[in-house]
Amino acid sequence: MAGSPRFLTLADVAEVLNTSSAQVYALVRRGELPAIKIGGRGQWRVESEKLEEFISHMYDQTRTFVDEHPYVEAERD
Repeated sequence: MAGSPRFLTLADVAEVLNTSSAQVYALVRRGELPAIKIGGRGQWRVESEKLEEFISHMYDQTRTFVDEHPYVEAERD
């Protein structure tokens, strides 16, 4: 993510992942996506590098799932 800020808001992350802020918040709260809480109001921030690591990890998980659950078309008569 060259030229982008080091830290992203949950809304920024949601835009990158094309999902909702609520889904990103759930990923953070479950510990799947590392984040920090800053400021008096406790705003969440995700480091760009951690987001890229998360995306890479999800590709690996998906590859494993596909390998373990091959797509098989139903036989046609």
